[in-house]
Amino acid sequence: MKIILAPDKFKNSLTGLEFCNAVEEGIKNIKPDTEIIKLPLADGGDGTIEVVKFYLKGEVVNVEVNNPFFNPVMASYLYSDSSKTAFIEMAEASGVKLLKPEQFDCKNATTFGTGEMIADAIKKGAKEIILGIGGSATNDCGIGMAMALGYRFLDKNNDEVKPTGANLSKIISIDVTKVFPKLNDVKFNIACDVTNPLYGKNGAAYVYGAQKGASNEDIEMLDKGLESMSKIINVVFNVDAQTIKGAGAAGGMGIATKVFLNGNLEPGIQLVKNLANFDSQIKKADWIITGEGKLDVQTFSGKTIQGVMNSAKAQNIKVAAFCGAIDLDKNSIMDFGIVYNDAVLNHSEGIDDAMKNGYSYVKEMAEVFAKTL
Repeated sequence: MKIILAPDKFKNSLTGLEFCNAVEEGIKNIKPDTEIIKLPLADGGDGTIEVVKFYLKGEVVNVEVNNPFFNPVMASYLYSDSSKTAFIEMAEASGVKLLKPEQFDCKNATTFGTGEMIADAIKKGAKEIILGIGGSATNDCGIGMAMALGYRFLDKNNDEVKPTGANLSKIISIDVTKVFPKLNDVKFNIACDVTNPLYGKNGAAYVYGAQKGASNEDIEMLDKGLESMSKIINVVFNVDAQTIKGAGAAGGMGIATKVFLNGNLEPGIQLVKNLANFDSQIKKADWIITGEGKLDVQTFSGKTIQGVMNSAKAQNIKVAAFCGAIDLDKNSIMDFGIVYNDAVLNHSEGIDDAMKNGYSYVKEMAEVFAKTL
């Protein structure tokens, strides 16, 4: 019997690999001859870097770059010399995680540090860069990132503008003559899980500006700046930004990665599955066991288990879900296509016990499941 283990992490309790180890132990206790393949997954959110490292076998690179307000910060990314692939999270240089809530001010924030990380990876020899664009503190339409790679954004006096959201409306032209020479030799895959347009009521500023410290007046100003940039992008790159799904992701980084990096925007789970060679690895499997901290309605909207289900259904493989908690009724779970499910909370003495002793409970759940095979 062939069983694939393909979980997300249980936040603050188990990593994806720990889940895999616990389930393997449990199944082998009951069915020692079972073939088990561990393929931990992530959807591009926090914790993705550990999973990517599992597949890339990369080294962590530390580099000093600019934070959202042009102050020095140490940021890290993954780089695999053997595959010439880097995994960069923009949040490392340009994310809200670097700031206290009272410091949030996206109109004056920049993605320049993210561009510096990209430049560093290219200098190391990267031929492919996977860029995660979640958790940003910015709304600069990615001009900071682009400026760090040699693009120049000029105002009516032909002077370079400071690359922040507040200055987007001042830009009247883009100089592409001094762009980083090796940029075109690099393939960019962008982990992007939102589909917002660049500007308008569903755009970057109106939907995400307030949570990044923008006032109502700021949001209006930023939205106009993004609309202005879209016109310039259309002239320079012949791309209609409003037609690009996810253009408004991360304060306009979606469209920036498309036009400045020639990037390919994909859901985070799909990029991680590609790295894992997931659809090939699961061939002829009898079961896939997946899991996450909580199985609920959000699971249906592009999270890890949804990605697992898409692949499993295509190959007609049965899926079991072991989760921390389950907040769905039996019919919803069956309609989703999950054949077997169990939760840590069915075994533990409560939340605290579940969080502390997740490993032993997941192992126990695997033993119970193996007895049904």
